[in-house]
Amino acid sequence: MSTRPVIGVTVSRRSGWRMFPLIALNVWLAGGQARRWQAGGAVDMGAVDGVIIGGGDDISPDLYGGRIVTSARLDPARDALERGVVLDAFAQGRPVLGICRGSQMLNIALGGTLHQDAYATYDASDHKRTILPRKLVHLEPDTRLARLAGAAPMKVNALHSQAVDRLGAGLRVAARDQGGMVQAIERVEEPFALGVQWHPEHLFYARRQMGIFRALVVAARACRAQAAQLPGVDAAAP
Repeated sequence: MSTRPVIGVTVSRRSGWRMFPLIALNVWLAGGQARRWQAGGAVDMGAVDGVIIGGGDDISPDLYGGRIVTSARLDPARDALERGVVLDAFAQGRPVLGICRGSQMLNIALGGTLHQDAYATYDASDHKRTILPRKLVHLEPDTRLARLAGAAPMKVNALHSQAVDRLGAGLRVAARDQGGMVQAIERVEEPFALGVQWHPEHLFYARRQMGIFRALVVAARACRAQAAQLPGVDAAAP
């Protein structure tokens, strides 16, 4: 059995071919190994030690009582898969990292809502759309994110148009941009759950961004070790 924790990564059926390899690289550099999940395929929470909910298209407003936007590209099958994965992960004590859309899904799965046009709501927020780290976010003090990545302001990328509105149960804000828009959320209690509005997988050369993936892998390794100590339960294997 590999000593690397196994991380299930949800991606789009349409764009997963280009998104998964980069996330898998980050997971590998952090000490884990990634397993691709997508709608229509098999998902086995018992075979992984942690979960990443990846980025992609907007989440259907049906899940949180939002307004239907005809121009939005939606994927109801992926929505259903990822909502179930988040809830199942918490039920089984698996750590979760949400990336961009994944951060929003983490919030929605726990009963939160979204701003569908975030920059219309936060007109003082710097509206940048780039994979380069050109957007400044401020980390909230005394949060898990501040402890694992450092409390100083952080330069990140930005590809989103939606953002967290009302927080889901058990979540708190971990970072905002200069206009007040939520840029990261985290679970107050265990298991580990962190959602970031940016794409750290594109910033693997940045120590603080890699720290996010390392934190997930450390939590996943602890989950594997705990499972191995339970009678009659096998740790996840590749």
